[in-house]
Amino acid sequence: MKTDAGNNLRNRLLGATVSLGVGAGVVAWLSPEGTGGAGPAKVVEGASASGYRSVTEAVANAPSWASTAMEMATEGTLVLLGLILVLVWWIALRRGDVRGVAGTVMIGVGTVAAYAISETVKLMVIEERPCRVVPGAAAAIAECPEVGDWSFPSNHATLAAGLAVGLALLRPRLAAVTLPLAAVAALLRVMVGVHYPHDVLAGVILAAGVVVAVLLALTPPALRLVSPLIERLGRNDSDPEGRYGRRPAAPAGRHRAGPSLQHGQPAGNLPAEPHYFRPFRADLPQTSDNGHHSGRF
Repeated sequence: MKTDAGNNLRNRLLGATVSLGVGAGVVAWLSPEGTGGAGPAKVVEGASASGYRSVTEAVANAPSWASTAMEMATEGTLVLLGLILVLVWWIALRRGDVRGVAGTVMIGVGTVAAYAISETVKLMVIEERPCRVVPGAAAAIAECPEVGDWSFPSNHATLAAGLAVGLALLRPRLAAVTLPLAAVAALLRVMVGVHYPHDVLAGVILAAGVVVAVLLALTPPALRLVSPLIERLGRNDSDPEGRYGRRPAAPAGRHRAGPSLQHGQPAGNLPAEPHYFRPFRADLPQTSDNGHHSGRF
């Protein structure tokens, strides 16, 4: 038993290390000047610059309402993904789903960590925004960020991919919603003219690597922390039958032992105390309401 637990821990840590390593390698490969360049990188040619020109030219003649909608959607996709995460957390909490609660918290932790790493990489790579340096490109729809707000990698793509990938792993059925939303969020950053294609790709890879690593390495300790908290909550006031571990309250004016005492039945012949299902015992695997683990983590 201990050997299996040890092997599982090693496998998780190995998977987390591989995920971080692959993500770091891809981001370094996509970096225009590696790390620590002499000055701001100005990508004016190559596949990414050509892709930027093509995308911005395709939307250059969009009506004003479409341009406004695209600008709003760059933020709206993040808000929507964040709301989905909160909703999944709330449903898991209401159902007493320990894995769901711990998983959503770890997705949040991983996404914040990915964002912090993204900000650090920006200061190391120092890539100029394409809306200032790419020759022959259409004017950006969005206002070009000020000098010093560097381009590589895209923070928006990082946040969107972190939330989307984490939710897809925790609740695979949501992948059909979250992954397209993250793809749209990344593409929009190029369409409005503030990022190169390689910026958003780097953000996606970075976030995916960090969130997967956090889920693999930190889910077991998170489960151990969350489980007693959920059990302490009992769950819940809208559950009159006590399905979540809380024993239903006795009717007013009656003894908890039941009606047998009021009918003169001897105490020695009382019926056995009914058994109430407690789904969060430490010696039982944690499952959702339907008896199956929900998601990989």
